[in-house]
Order: sequence, then structure tokens, then C-alpha cells
Amino acid sequence: MTYAMTGTIGPHHARAGHQRHLALCAFEPTFNLVALAEAAGASYVARWTTYHVKQLSRSMEEVLKRKGFCFIEVLSPCPTLYQRRNKMGDGLDTMKYYKEASKIRHGAPTGECALSKSGEIVVGKFVDRDRPDYLELLRAQMTESLGERYVEPETSCSC
Repeated sequence: MTYAMTGTIGPHHARAGHQRHLALCAFEPTFNLVALAEAAGASYVARWTTYHVKQLSRSMEEVLKRKGFCFIEVLSPCPTLYQRRNKMGDGLDTMKYYKEASKIRHGAPTGECALSKSGEIVVGKFVDRDRPDYLELLRAQMTESLGERYVEPETSCSC
């Protein structure tokens, strides 16, 4: 899922910076997306930058093997518009910035991992817990409610 792209603005953008026609729209406090995902019940929550390719790939492999809601936030530069308009250099400059500003803190409390324009970027795997998925919860509820009358529906998947 792409949360926001070049030329758009969302509640995760820092308020400073030039955003073309949307420059005056970022007046709300920014979201701490990893804290939001944890609060929403995600069983896996991580954040990486595009500098952290190996760690990001490993996280993607892990979530594809898990059940339930998982969330990985990926910070990716926008060298063509945002960085150019804000005189922040090119894509290579951003990779250098990600390398310098990022601090890997696996297991850090997500409430302490908010992003800011001038602060460090806390990256890592923050939440990794086993939780039942939707179907497991549904089956448990139906079995508890209906007892022996509950019959598992036949499903066929041609995936």
C-alpha cells in the first residue's frame, strides 16, 4: 500500500517543507504510523528506510509467512519534487541522510518512535507477537456460541 505519493500530503508528513499546492494543508499533528499499527492489533510492526534494503527484504519475507495483520513502514525519498523544491539534494544525499540519521532499535516501544523532521529515525522490528487471525477468532466464537451445531463451511480455493 502506498500511503502518500509525490505531490500529495498525508497525516504522516512533517509540517515543514514546501508541498506545491498543498503547502497549507498540513496543519494536523502527524501520525506515528508504527504506534497506530500496534494499537490496531498488528502482530508484526517494523520500519525501514530504502537504505536498509537487506533488513527490509528480511521483514517482508517474515510477514509473508505470518497470519493476520502485519505492518511495515518504508521511508522512501522523493528526489524529483519534494527534495528538489526544498533544496535537500538528490537521491544519493537522502541515502546518506538515512544512513546517518537512522538508529536500529529492535523492540523499541512504538510510542517512542515518532518521526520528526530534525530528529533521528528509529528503525527496526518493533512488534513480533503471535495472535490469532480473523478466521481463528471466528471459528472459536462460532464453536463457543453454537457448540456441536457449528459446522465448518466447505471452502475451495484455487489459489
